Amino acid sequence: ACFPFFEAYASVLSGSRVWLYQELQAFDATAEEKVALEKIQDCYSEERIRNILLQPKIMEAMVASPECLSYYGLDNIRSILDYISKLLGE
Repeated sequence: ACFPFFEAYASVLSGSRVWLYQELQAFDATAEEKVALEKIQDCYSEERIRNILLQPKIMEAMVASPECLSYYGLDNIRSILDYISKLLGE
């Protein structure tokens, strides 16, 4: 489902390893998956300014997918985006 993915995605964007590990526990992630997501998180942290500018485009592409829109509907998608913005402090 989209919402758990967005929570995990927000944890990657946050730069917080603690938050990332908490989200990964919910998915029972393997050691390899954990390392892979740590690397992705590091990439976001290394070019923070550039990635902050890209985040809205990435998020828009995900939430505008036909699967998410048909499953959640526009009002729920807005709620998800508001929730993630609050989590990221934006």
